[in-house]
Amino acid sequence: MISLNIEKTFGFISKEKVFAYETEVKAAQEMLEKGTGKGNDFLGWLHLPSSISKEHLADLKATAQVLKDNCEVVIVAGIGGSYLGARAVIEALSNSFTWLQEKKTAPIMIYAGHNISEDYLFELTEYLKDKKFGVINISKSGTTTETALAFRLLKKQCEDQRGKETAKKVIVAITDAKKGAARVTADKEGYKTFIIPDNVGGRFSVLTPVGLLPIAVAGFDIEKLVAGAAEMEKACGCDVPFDKNPAAIYAATRNELYKSGKKIEILVNFCPKLHYVSEWWKQLYGESEGKDNKGIFPASVDFSTDLHSMGQWIQEGERTIFETVISVEKVDHKLEVPFDEANLDGLNFLAGKRVDEVNKMAELGTQLAHVDGGVPNMRIVLPELSEYNIGELLYFFEKACGISGYLLEVNPFNQPGVEAYKKNMFALLNKPGYEEESKAIQAKL
Repeated sequence: MISLNIEKTFGFISKEKVFAYETEVKAAQEMLEKGTGKGNDFLGWLHLPSSISKEHLADLKATAQVLKDNCEVVIVAGIGGSYLGARAVIEALSNSFTWLQEKKTAPIMIYAGHNISEDYLFELTEYLKDKKFGVINISKSGTTTETALAFRLLKKQCEDQRGKETAKKVIVAITDAKKGAARVTADKEGYKTFIIPDNVGGRFSVLTPVGLLPIAVAGFDIEKLVAGAAEMEKACGCDVPFDKNPAAIYAATRNELYKSGKKIEILVNFCPKLHYVSEWWKQLYGESEGKDNKGIFPASVDFSTDLHSMGQWIQEGERTIFETVISVEKVDHKLEVPFDEANLDGLNFLAGKRVDEVNKMAELGTQLAHVDGGVPNMRIVLPELSEYNIGELLYFFEKACGISGYLLEVNPFNQPGVEAYKKNMFALLNKPGYEEESKAIQAKL
């Protein structure tokens, strides 16, 4: 099981102060369990892992098989929580060079609908011209601009290239049970559909079909992913004592650090495959806590790469930061540093050592340097990068986020601030129904 270590925060905050949160954390957990807190209509994620049926997983796997059998490329169309969870898991578990390998065991996964770049979409449609491709369209409403625009292009291209009948087989919609443009389109065209539960917000949706279907198409074991999450659901339950509950301790520690003036949390990895786990985590915490003019700012770095760009700032910049390091204990492969006769690079002292040992010493050396430099450190250890461990990690972060948001006294399950740019964009594009806003915004320009 994954583990959390907060000892390297104790030079900055006291253990007593962290453990003094026990009562508040218990109250926050009870609000989650009883649904008495803010945003209580979005708590469907809370006991999701333990409630996923074998039949549901079998349905997802069967649909994934249809896409695998009929597609060399599958496009995941979605934005924010509608794609980040799937991408985080897929990239964490994939070979770094899957894309370039001749023999593929699963379709190439490509993402669209997460930007409005004309060049990106043009280049994507060009790439797909000679490909047997399918689409997983993920949108609760079907009217999210970025995703709807990409899906409109991809639907037409898929039908034109592969014919209506095949398109019907290789386009899957993950959307609302009854309403919205994506639901109407799916019913009209006869697409296979999965439901985004009403009580699960996008950033908490990775263990719904939103994440599970793309992950299954990419060739990974969704049963193990869900089993890991279910194990963590138990480990972070209300009945688990505070000092044994990793989500409770993480939530309490980060809030105490915030109170002590540490306003920025940097999620660190020493494994480049975890880059998108950080992107998913940034949305989870940023969108949940950044409101009412408060909240820790979530940032991320990929080490050792970013030690050569952000390392200086982290070591000696403003002391308003703390780090949470995701450490992977066991790597998948073995590679040793070779001996070189000339030794011009001076690396013969490493000859015969595994590359991972060098990486682990870089990790330890960085932790010591940053703590000495005034940066509190938490450490999350994953035994290995597996579906089970990633499932644990995702649920751990979700549960801690719910607790942490309530400790901060915000609604962790809404995102009213996201609408501001949309209103302006629609007014500038003269969308019907935005005439007054169009006039008002023109006066500002």
